[in-house]
Amino acid sequence: MLRPRPMKHVRLLVLSEDLARAVLALAEVQCFHPDPRPPEDESLVADPGQRFREVYHLARARLDKIAQLIQFPPPSTLEPLHAVELDAIERLNVWLGQLWDEVSGYEEDFRRIADEERLIQDQRTALQDFAQLNIDLALLRARTRFLRIHVGLVPRENLRQLADALSLTDSLVHVYLERGEQAHVVIVGPNEPEDTSLDAVLNAAGFQALPIPEGLDRAPAELEREFTARLADLAEQRSRLNKTLHRWSEPLRPRLSEAERILTLAAPFVGLDDAVRSRGHIARLAGWVPTSALPELRQRLDVVLGGIYDLTLRDPAPQERSLVPTVPVKNRLLAPFAMLVRQYGIPAYGEIDPTPLFAASFLLMFGSMFGDLGQGAVIALTAFGLRRRLGRFWPFGLLAGFSSMGFGALYGSIFGYEELLPALWMSPLQDPLLMLTLALAWGVCFIVTACLIAIYNRLANGQGREALFGQHGVLNLVFYLALVAGAVQVAGGQGLGTFPSILALLSLGGLAGYAWHHQQQAPLGERVLVVAIETLETLISYVSNTLSFLRVAAFSLNHVALSIAVFTLADMMGTFGSVLTIILGNLFVLVLEGGIVMIQVMRLEYYEGFSRYFVGTGLAFRPIRLGGESS
Repeated sequence: MLRPRPMKHVRLLVLSEDLARAVLALAEVQCFHPDPRPPEDESLVADPGQRFREVYHLARARLDKIAQLIQFPPPSTLEPLHAVELDAIERLNVWLGQLWDEVSGYEEDFRRIADEERLIQDQRTALQDFAQLNIDLALLRARTRFLRIHVGLVPRENLRQLADALSLTDSLVHVYLERGEQAHVVIVGPNEPEDTSLDAVLNAAGFQALPIPEGLDRAPAELEREFTARLADLAEQRSRLNKTLHRWSEPLRPRLSEAERILTLAAPFVGLDDAVRSRGHIARLAGWVPTSALPELRQRLDVVLGGIYDLTLRDPAPQERSLVPTVPVKNRLLAPFAMLVRQYGIPAYGEIDPTPLFAASFLLMFGSMFGDLGQGAVIALTAFGLRRRLGRFWPFGLLAGFSSMGFGALYGSIFGYEELLPALWMSPLQDPLLMLTLALAWGVCFIVTACLIAIYNRLANGQGREALFGQHGVLNLVFYLALVAGAVQVAGGQGLGTFPSILALLSLGGLAGYAWHHQQQAPLGERVLVVAIETLETLISYVSNTLSFLRVAAFSLNHVALSIAVFTLADMMGTFGSVLTIILGNLFVLVLEGGIVMIQVMRLEYYEGFSRYFVGTGLAFRPIRLGGESS
């Protein structure tokens, strides 16, 4: 399960007249990942699928546009399966084009109604700023010979000063609405072109003008009644148009469903793109197939093509590894963890798939940091109850809840109570030092495993030198193990030890020599500085990375401490208050601490694990299949 499924490069030669049927067979088996590289045989240059793809995309676009207006049931089945030829897809495209010419008239009518509704809604939104004014808005927009009228917003804190200042300019202010920190005002003053005092007062008060849009030329109440009537009329027009369209399109729906079926059967051919080439009566398809799927592929090709084909297989060449797709994990319980791995990247072909290790280590750390039988049961039951809404992700919550329940049984904790259930092991607070020691031991095992995977991945990719000298390679691992061995001896009061010291110095010297070799083009001073920094960084990073795992123990202790705090508060309350405090306290722990623990575990997985051995530059396995292009 850790190693990727072996892949074979296949070259399929068929008669050009059998190409469509061969593609349909590949789509049925769902194991063929197209290889878009040009063929080695330079005579195979024709692209028999180019015209097919052009017509398909045009027909697909037309059917999608029609489907926005005419609702038709999807095809209940793709049976009978048959290869879709170019002339069939061309006839379908012509019919869809003619149908769209008729449907587009309805689409224009619906767009006109929507545009009118949008205009009315925009005017209604603009009217809200003037709804409290019982006056013809056209009077406020017009400039008279003797009066200047301003409508706008003023900060409420400036109203008193504004009123006092306006009295000196022979102007009046009327507040017709106060909303939040702003006041809506109408200011009326004399229209004297050469007098700029009113403008200066308005600027000083922070006045913002509210322009009255065109079309709002009556009293707000009257305009609102008109808007309501116009919207009701447009809704009635839409209803009548929908009924007319429904009656007109009723006979077309079966044929549209059939069109959807034909395009679905044609989609695999489109998914091949440049993987198919031809010359005369011979067509060639190239791609990648899992080794385990080859017998089924051969059997299906024999049935469809009657044995008239040539299938050539070979192993991927070393230089092709970046082009070979990686088949994802097919396991319902591991599927949500695979989704989280994909957020980081896709393992390259030949590399170890980290999904199973990620799932096991994630559940182990989460359970140990959030161990409680009752709270874990709540998490599991919530995930199960919301399985439809969570989709493929619900097993993640279920397994996390089970892990929490398992460690809760070890700790003897159920909703924070440690007296109701005898612990199978002990409560974390009984021996904090032991918990911290176990967390460090777990961190060492985790880092060593990550380094071993990194070494294996580099060897699998033919990077022997990087596996030995590179970051998290063999020398790094030897140095780290020597450092751990020396630390254990120091903790036992025996001193650092000769053998660990020699191993650490030799491995560190090897790393420094490798870094020195890579800096040959740099000046001497720069080489010395870079090597010194990289060597020191190696020492510091391994120490700090190991200490990062202390958080596993810290959160297990913190979980118990939070429960103690909840019960301490509950003891200070009456009977009802005590029960309420315990319920709310557990809810608080579930939501807040549970989320924090989840983040901390993901941080350890991504930073301390994936960053050591997982680049994530692989290619996802996307076989052509019925029901869509390769996915």
